[in-house]
Amino acid sequence: MTDTRPYPDTVAGPFPTPPILFETLDGETISVEVFDGDRDGLVSMYLDFDPSERAQGIPPVGEDHIRDWLDKLIGEDCFNVIARHDDVVVGHATLVGDEQEGGYELAIFVLHEYQGKGIGTRLLEGVLGHGIDQGVEKVWLTVERWNRPAIKLYRKVGFETTNAQSFEHEMSIRLARPTEEAEQLQEAVETEDQTERTG
Repeated sequence: MTDTRPYPDTVAGPFPTPPILFETLDGETISVEVFDGDRDGLVSMYLDFDPSERAQGIPPVGEDHIRDWLDKLIGEDCFNVIARHDDVVVGHATLVGDEQEGGYELAIFVLHEYQGKGIGTRLLEGVLGHGIDQGVEKVWLTVERWNRPAIKLYRKVGFETTNAQSFEHEMSIRLARPTEEAEQLQEAVETEDQTERTG
């Protein structure tokens, strides 16, 4: 395993670990949880995914192609987190092990009608928190240069640009190991979420 991809020296985190329950500004209750094996729920989400929002050729189009692609994402050395609204999968984030580079590649998807509600942020934080729990220390991604909202989100949680020479923006993050501080953050997030639901 070679580690040729640059990663920041600064460690990011801590991040909350799923399950994360929160309410959007318009009152929808969303749960972010570790993928539980509900392949059909994921397939259904990707069948509903707007093809015009595909980036870098993913997600694929057509049920057979989606199922083949998901086989790779939910396989060994991959960590997955989903977002649900009323038991329907509306978002998915994955960390896919990269043997060549020694890190994990991140991909995140949220159905169009659920974008702009904070779900992407919670999914991203959740998958990073879950990754830390599983021993993930380095994560990288590519994002199209024109996708400024995504780049802004990635920077907000600690990703740094490592290559901006092509039409894709490459970014990476170094994750903190679980600590007592991370556990306290998780408790604070859970308390905040509970207060928002009851308040």
